Amino acid sequence: MNLTAETLPSIIEELSSAENGKDRKAEEKVFEAFIALLDAGTIRAAEKAGGKWVVHAWVKKGILLGFKIGALQKIPSPNPFSFFDKHTYPTKTLSAESNVRIVPGGTTVRRGAYLAPGVIMMPPSYVNVGAYVGKGTMIDSHALVGSCAQIGERNHISAAAQIGGVLEPVNAMPVIIEDEVMVGGNCGIYEGTIVKERAVIGAGVLLTGSTPVYDCVNKVTIRKSDSGSLIIPENAVVVAGSRAMTTDFGRAHGLSLYTPLIVKYRDSRTDAHTAMEEALR
Repeated sequence: MNLTAETLPSIIEELSSAENGKDRKAEEKVFEAFIALLDAGTIRAAEKAGGKWVVHAWVKKGILLGFKIGALQKIPSPNPFSFFDKHTYPTKTLSAESNVRIVPGGTTVRRGAYLAPGVIMMPPSYVNVGAYVGKGTMIDSHALVGSCAQIGERNHISAAAQIGGVLEPVNAMPVIIEDEVMVGGNCGIYEGTIVKERAVIGAGVLLTGSTPVYDCVNKVTIRKSDSGSLIIPENAVVVAGSRAMTTDFGRAHGLSLYTPLIVKYRDSRTDAHTAMEEALR
């Protein structure tokens, strides 16, 4: 069986649609070829084509195949804690030649995640299967990069930020953070949100597909697109805000709802405040 990036899509589609009882050894052989390509960043759960992000559902199906055939086992650990997971998804093997800085203190990267050279991970942080992290990006302490999230180059994912995983449904767009984005501390970015290049997401901002974003500069409201993604424009500076409830009950009690606000677009002053230090990389 010829297992390459070109042949695997159709093979995995066939295995995904097949009923239980297929040859387990054959499935494991396919999965090992698949996960090696995913681990190396050769294939991705989503990538840009013609200026638009496209989901590769077959890659998600390949990840799910690993869970299907995986057997629960004890994961070796040098510390006194015990871990039990599918044997198909141990932690990712890295070396000095990977040119990725994993600072000591509890960080874990799962097999099937890609970290480009120059990535820095502060402890403790976590990158899940199917995620792609571009070169020069820093993932700060207590930050999560979820399943299939696509993180571009030279980003800063600040402390306690949560980049949600979107593994199911398989045709759903994962969370995407393009290049040179600053994601502030305690942010949550979920449900296939796309953050375009050089945007700044202020501390504590929550972005989901059901949350409208009010662009105070252009006086428009940004909502989930027909493709199901909330798209934050290039260079937008987003902060946490609120809007008054217009119901009788809301007005009577002075209630308001959380909402993200675009208060400006990047300028030289913003660049100075969000500049990344080359010495760290």
